[in-house]
Amino acid sequence: MSWAWFHKLGSPKWFFSWSKSWPLPVFCFGCFCLVIGLAWGLAFAPADYQQGNSFRIIYIHVPVAMLAQSCYLALGVSGFVFLVWQMKMAPIFIKAMAPIGAIMALIALVSGAIWGKPTWGTWWVWDARLTSVLVLFFLYMGIIALQNSLEDQVLANKAAAVISVVGLINLPIIKYSVVLLETLHQGPTFTLTKKPEMPAEMWLPLLFSVIGLYCFVAGVVLWRMQSEILIREHRSSWVKQEVMEHGL
Repeated sequence: MSWAWFHKLGSPKWFFSWSKSWPLPVFCFGCFCLVIGLAWGLAFAPADYQQGNSFRIIYIHVPVAMLAQSCYLALGVSGFVFLVWQMKMAPIFIKAMAPIGAIMALIALVSGAIWGKPTWGTWWVWDARLTSVLVLFFLYMGIIALQNSLEDQVLANKAAAVISVVGLINLPIIKYSVVLLETLHQGPTFTLTKKPEMPAEMWLPLLFSVIGLYCFVAGVVLWRMQSEILIREHRSSWVKQEVMEHGL
């Protein structure tokens, strides 16, 4: 098995060239799915028999909560890759992804609080799931702060990678807190091993929203990575050529 593709991913020049045509169609497809999912879920899906219309925030809360965890998992993998193989694209990915993940975690916390008020009668409780997501948000903010405050880029890259890897321990806590601990938070909405408990007219728009948000974020992250590559490699001859040819 050839690992040439893996080593190519470590080349900013190769990645920039490869990714040129991907962000726009992925971003547009994500927007299309998001519009369908949110319009369907917020306006046309039937109301929940227990929570009424207040349950509709699920079409925002669940996708962003899933993205918040997925983004951090990606950061952890990238941090491991950088610490082991010193690939230049890994810290670029972390720099591009961390703010997006932080935004997803913040929206998850806010939307969860809005959902919790009519459901639990309170905006916030020190519930295992809520607290672990708050920790996730602080981990994101720590990575962002390190990468933007340390003048030594090598040290900033290494510190961000270490926190990304160490913080992975929080993901199982988030995922299994509602299963192993007594918590107000409901169980998982999506699982790979069970058929959805909601009727199709309720979970299908949620699926559109999840797919749409993943694609939306993928497009934005690719654009951010391209910008970061140009900033970090601005002295390279190939970047100067790109600027001359395309006026970047």
